[in-house]
Amino acid sequence: MGVSGIFITIEPEGALAARLHAIQMRHDPKLAREFPPHVTIIGSSGAGPIDASMPVPELRAAVESVTSVSEPIPVRFGPPMRFIGREIVVLPLDVHGPLRVLHEALKTSGIRYEATKWPYTPHCTLNMYATLTDESLRSLLTVRESEVWKVETLKTYLTREGVPARLLFETRLGNSGTYGDVGERGGTGPGG
Repeated sequence: MGVSGIFITIEPEGALAARLHAIQMRHDPKLAREFPPHVTIIGSSGAGPIDASMPVPELRAAVESVTSVSEPIPVRFGPPMRFIGREIVVLPLDVHGPLRVLHEALKTSGIRYEATKWPYTPHCTLNMYATLTDESLRSLLTVRESEVWKVETLKTYLTREGVPARLLFETRLGNSGTYGDVGERGGTGPGG
């Protein structure tokens, strides 16, 4: 994404993730190679990237204070939309439901984040770098992914411009604590 900071995401899994990845590969291979299909919860719209100098134990404690009391959330993508005046086509999620409650709880949990100029709009990006043609835009706007999937895990990534994103830790909703703490061994993932 070309932005340095820390981001919290959710990621579809299984066949849904594979279908989304195939769409990204067809329409925006650069995006598909950089990041798995994901939805940024903190770091893009509604709240900008988390301050990269925030100590990981402090960040983990703030995230856990929310996830330990949050239940898994069933979600479903709506019809695709193009961000006005931009080359970005996304699959949106409901901005008013439990996902927004999760977003707002994280925003007020003590996490230090940068301001953003965009209102909270949870979405999975299908096209970001590739220039849209009439044909590619028509094709992207016909995508329908109505499968309900469950948000059970938050993934927290550190990104630095020009360096692959590094997974810091994963946190399960409804579970006090984290698992998959990979801060020392690295990993790849989305930056926002």
